[in-house]
Amino acid sequence: MNATKSDSPLVSNPTTRRSFLKASLAAGAAVSFSAQSWAQVAGANERIRAGVIGFKGRGGDHISGLRGLTGSGVQIAALCDVDKDVLAGGVETFSKRGEAVKGYADLRRMLDDRDIDVVTIATPNHWHSLAAIWAVQAGKDVYVEKPVSHNVWEGRKLVEAARKYRRIVQTGTQSRSSQAIKEAVEWVRSRKLGKIVIARGLCYKPRGSIGKVPGFQTVPDHIDYHLWCGPAPMDPVRRAKLHYDWHWIWNYGNGDLGNQGIHQMDIARWFLGEQQLSSKVFSIGARLGYDDDGETANTQLVWHHYPSAPLIFEVRGLPAKTGAKEMDKYKGGSVAVIIECERGYVLIPNYSSATAYTHDGMEIKKWSGSTNHYENFINAVRSRKTSDLTADILEGHLSSALCHTGNISYRLGRKSSVNEMRERIQGLRGAEETLGRMVEHLQANGVSLTEHQLVLGDYLEMNPKTERFLNHREADALLTRHYRRPFVVPERV
Repeated sequence: MNATKSDSPLVSNPTTRRSFLKASLAAGAAVSFSAQSWAQVAGANERIRAGVIGFKGRGGDHISGLRGLTGSGVQIAALCDVDKDVLAGGVETFSKRGEAVKGYADLRRMLDDRDIDVVTIATPNHWHSLAAIWAVQAGKDVYVEKPVSHNVWEGRKLVEAARKYRRIVQTGTQSRSSQAIKEAVEWVRSRKLGKIVIARGLCYKPRGSIGKVPGFQTVPDHIDYHLWCGPAPMDPVRRAKLHYDWHWIWNYGNGDLGNQGIHQMDIARWFLGEQQLSSKVFSIGARLGYDDDGETANTQLVWHHYPSAPLIFEVRGLPAKTGAKEMDKYKGGSVAVIIECERGYVLIPNYSSATAYTHDGMEIKKWSGSTNHYENFINAVRSRKTSDLTADILEGHLSSALCHTGNISYRLGRKSSVNEMRERIQGLRGAEETLGRMVEHLQANGVSLTEHQLVLGDYLEMNPKTERFLNHREADALLTRHYRRPFVVPERV
């Protein structure tokens, strides 16, 4: 498995930075991860050596979060990034503090390092599951960012790998370490407001155009595009920015449903107490308000059927109205969860608080407070008890998969009139009302739904036990992907 740059003409020639950290960028034969059983379990007083994979964005928080665990015995011993400039800067920052840290461009070489006990993963989405599976096979414990997968199948494989190799695998959904939300969940489940009617997640978050550029973009010298793509197709770059804007490209990201929305989707499912995927799902949406290089929807609703109550999710990237800076609000929330019950509702506006209200807006009860998500992970690494995790990988898989199945419905849909949509979703609790508010929102942004129609996704039925759709080959095909060798998620972990 060669870690050198691809021969693709779209990738520029390597620069003199190739020699950077030559000693620490380990070479050698391919790793047989499944054969490695050398990892040591850190005792209560032993130092835990951590490696951070991908740290241009969210991984920076991993570094500061782990370094901030005073007295925890955690040492960041290695950094990994396919961007040599990012890697050099990270190593230099540690060096200036007098801290020794190894640098790796290829995560496989980091996983080969027996001095590393745990890894944290903050790569683009398409790398999450494979990197984590390889890590647990190499005997590492793992903290992996949300969504934990790029598709449903690989997320389940990650759960299987974590169990098989008895590794501690934490999902980066920090709200699960919120004492406030935990208490609110218990309060709602005790029927203080009666039964849950709808569990609703909101991602009303400003997302402007990423622009539209002609032709293909040249990958900078300092980025190994072969490694950046990994399991995904090594397609030409058709967007102005390689970094971050991958969120809006299907091969690498999952839209805001799988970016920000995974947090709120997870909280909503937590309140419902559901431990499997929904049996029915459909989605409506489109990318509207501008014409750019993005592919995912910037306006979307997803409806999941659960026996107790539907889980509805809403994505809006456009502002409240044309020219406005503020976003819409629903019952006081923009990026939030609203648990609508028979005698009131609970608003969860962030990861550390919740408030219960009557239907006319009178406050009933308030909760606040949260614990450290990284500390919870490290404590579980020491105890070796999966039950000590607030966000075990199974929770991450289920909530990520709810985002994926919603997107599958959308991707299989077709443009339709609003009247046709209303007819198709008639009788589904909360669906018509949610669509009505979506239409009003788009009209307020000057979007003509005659000229630019919404996409009505396929109404899909699933067997939650097998995590496969019923009699729908096209939908089943989107539960996984074609993996680019040698970056293949194994059938048998």
